[in-house]
Amino acid sequence: MLKDTYIKLRDILARAGIESPGLEARLLIESATGMSRAAQIACADKELDCEQALLELAEKRAKRYPLQYILGSWSFMGIELKVGEGVLIPRDDTEVLVDLCLGYLKDVESPKVVDLCAGSGAIGIALNRLANASVTAVELSDRAYYFLLQNIINTDITPIKGDVTECYNSFEEEYFDLIVSNPPYIKTDELKTLQPEVGFEPETALDGGADGLVFYREITRLWTPLLKRGGAMAFELGEGQAEPVAAMLERHGYSDIKTALDLGGTKRAIIAVKPR
Repeated sequence: MLKDTYIKLRDILARAGIESPGLEARLLIESATGMSRAAQIACADKELDCEQALLELAEKRAKRYPLQYILGSWSFMGIELKVGEGVLIPRDDTEVLVDLCLGYLKDVESPKVVDLCAGSGAIGIALNRLANASVTAVELSDRAYYFLLQNIINTDITPIKGDVTECYNSFEEEYFDLIVSNPPYIKTDELKTLQPEVGFEPETALDGGADGLVFYREITRLWTPLLKRGGAMAFELGEGQAEPVAAMLERHGYSDIKTALDLGGTKRAIIAVKPR
């Protein structure tokens, strides 16, 4: 019966130390059957013909394989995004960055935005939908680019497969109203200290070099000329990076620098304006 399968899944996940085993068990069942939580409760005494497959998925998750990859999609700001091995999983922390950008774009008519190191396209898609922005999304990884293309179907987002340190010269100067990025920002020697699930995510989307700041430096240096006067540059930040990134932006002439906190109190996003 479904309720028995649920208990088996929950117990497998609980023994593995998964933080919310009951929730994840329900999500696995929903993914396999299409039944919402309410439907699962209503059908608790019905037999499931996919129990063995679900138990195998639970065992896979118990090895700390990311739940999002197992499900094949994940929600970001109410947008369902396809994800899988090779692309960074969208996280709630990134909503802080999107909110900063939305605050800036509310006064910009027909904004042109570029999302650098776009990954699944989470940021660009959110800005396209919520700010009616014309978005260009740049991603280098073959596997991440595959998911980007899947996620921008039925949008007018322009994808570019390229290196952010090279493809900047494809655009005219002072072209964009907003340049935004969630770049790799983990210090190289800290990668091995991250939670086990992160080990399944692409290292290229995480490794920000010895000090974690490599991409901030390169993007600010190379892309600033492409930003309109009065335009903004915005980044997601790692812990302790707000001050050095703010100083970097100031050295390139930016002002009106603002940061925003995530739920844990970390300065998670920054936005700065290029003088007119």
